[in-house]
Amino acid sequence: MTMIALLLYRTIADHLVPWAVTLATRMLARSLNMPEPLVHSTGHYVVAQVTAFEHGVGKSLCPFRLARLLRAWWRGRH
Repeated sequence: MTMIALLLYRTIADHLVPWAVTLATRMLARSLNMPEPLVHSTGHYVVAQVTAFEHGVGKSLCPFRLARLLRAWWRGRH
């Protein structure tokens, strides 16, 4: 990577991404008529719940795991 590309990437990552996230949070809070901190903490809660689901029940619903189980079941029948 060239030095200019690295500088551009760092500028985007350091300045524009946080600004865009803040703007999106403000817009969502206004559209839901909720205070910004509540939207922010609700987002953390949703991420925690999704992560817990993925590590719990979601593992058993993995398409690759289900395909493997189905193949094993199909081979056992023949």
